[in-house]
Amino acid sequence: QVRLVESGGGLVQAGGSLRLSCSASGSIAGINLMGWYRQAPGKQREVVATITSGGNTNHADSVKGRFTISIDNAKNTVYLQMNSLKPEDTGVYYCNAYWSPLRNFWGQGTQVTVSS
Repeated sequence: QVRLVESGGGLVQAGGSLRLSCSASGSIAGINLMGWYRQAPGKQREVVATITSGGNTNHADSVKGRFTISIDNAKNTVYLQMNSLKPEDTGVYYCNAYWSPLRNFWGQGTQVTVSS
């Protein structure tokens, strides 16, 4: 099994910054992709940023230039640095570890609230 534990969420004013962390443990060998997703109230979960095992990153257009995903393979931890936060960034942020459509895992989520 795989365990993903997110941390770093909280309440911040617009324009502020937060750094989310996702620590992975368990049978994590061979992860193909890790990512951050978010879900705002009343909306579907959406991808925020992903990073491959080779370090290639992809960020949603809505966060490009403001958010950065990174990974520390030695610590089995993926980060999401969020700068210039906006109220529309509010939501529950989830970490995902992906091997295949039949094998992927989610963390419990961490709340991010951006006040205007």
